[in-house]
Amino acid sequence: MSGPDAAAPTEACARAVVGPTGDAELVVDGIVYRFSASNAAEADGVVTEFMATRAAHQDRVLDLQIEDPDGEWRLTIYPDGTVQEGGTPMPERRGRRRLADEIDDVEFEPPQRGDPSPFSPVRSSAFGRPDPAGPEPVVTAAVPTDPVRVAAVPPEPPRAAAAPTEQAVAASPGQGSLPTLDDLLATRPEPPAGPAARGWQASVRRLTGGLIAPTPGRAELLHRAAVHSVQRSLNGPKTIVVLNPKGGAHKTTATLLIAASFGIHRGGYTLAWDNNETRGTLGWRSAHARHANTAVNLLQDLDRFAHLGSARVGDLDNYVRAQGSAQFDVLASDEDAASAASIDGAAFTALHRTLARFYRVMVIDTGNNMRASNWQAAVAAADQLVIVSTIREDTAQSAAWAIDALRATGHADSVRRAVTVLSAPSADVDPKLRARLHTHFGQLTRAVLDVPHDPALVPGGPLRVDALAPATREAWLHVSAAVAEGL
Repeated sequence: MSGPDAAAPTEACARAVVGPTGDAELVVDGIVYRFSASNAAEADGVVTEFMATRAAHQDRVLDLQIEDPDGEWRLTIYPDGTVQEGGTPMPERRGRRRLADEIDDVEFEPPQRGDPSPFSPVRSSAFGRPDPAGPEPVVTAAVPTDPVRVAAVPPEPPRAAAAPTEQAVAASPGQGSLPTLDDLLATRPEPPAGPAARGWQASVRRLTGGLIAPTPGRAELLHRAAVHSVQRSLNGPKTIVVLNPKGGAHKTTATLLIAASFGIHRGGYTLAWDNNETRGTLGWRSAHARHANTAVNLLQDLDRFAHLGSARVGDLDNYVRAQGSAQFDVLASDEDAASAASIDGAAFTALHRTLARFYRVMVIDTGNNMRASNWQAAVAAADQLVIVSTIREDTAQSAAWAIDALRATGHADSVRRAVTVLSAPSADVDPKLRARLHTHFGQLTRAVLDVPHDPALVPGGPLRVDALAPATREAWLHVSAAVAEGL
């Protein structure tokens, strides 16, 4: 007997510890096996496949306990390839990103009577097909509905039937408005979640050729929810302003990675714009182009784009720098060391008015002078503020001072709707300082999110998104999702 009805495991439980970077250590019978994958989800899959192969070769049932960044999982693996989950993830540790607790629009639909649980064992028949066990549970978005109140209508004495007329009969006030096509469309159920593409769930699906298809894990559901938020429909061009008046607060990094997340998942029409009044570093940190034109050159030629009938988005290619597969453009600040040109508030407004006709999302990197007119014009145009800081006393104090100044100058509502991003300046972060910053900024802004330190960002050269650690890309995706929810 080799399926879930087989005898209890004859081998002590194997234990795997998977790190966020994809390194995994598996201990079986006192022997340590080490694996390396591109991320934690793939490492989960590699470990599960290894144990499934071991169970088949030894023809016995094995237990596997996996500890990864999302929690702890206990799996029972049978020689025929069946994988049964024996529990639920352990509670998250303190200090984990708060976004996981903020996403409340994804819920598991409870299985109906007779339906299997999402990870119930599936028996394989002699022909390699699972026995019918009812439909799989699906993941649906919670759609709140308002209660319908029906007003009581007092009875009327019988009357003679009136002659029919061609005039349409209007709904009585007690009935309210009758449903329309839009109401019908609004009640459509959400499509079921697709098969798991990450982690041990995806490995099981590959091992069984899709005959056993566990539902996606929690980390994958959070990833899909973040992508869905970034892809949400917008009601016009949107402006995201990244600020902290101190240099070295990771404004430029945040601008590039938020723009990349929007560009990759929305399919372009995203601009990262360096709004320094003289010279910033966004152009240096991005992929170069065949030209060296900047915002100053575009401002000088802005009349070319004044006529709606003749202006073309392709003409902007001579002023912006395409970022390849990241699918966003960069508008650099002035890079001419001998130039005396500067961008003031009026220049920013003119550029913003024109660029909003060609881009759906503009992510603006601000300078360090809060009193500069172009800095103030960018804040006034912002649909969403992003307050950035490293987890250091000096940059955090600068961010707090900027918030105080914004609240004192009529931008209190923008601050309440803002997102705060705390970047780890090194691999080791003071947990007490991080907790203090979460407490302070959490009372002032809508969301506070952490992003990890990534050695690929340390050299300061042109940023390559594909060179970043998967955990870094995922963290900035969640930041972008939080930003998108405020647009």
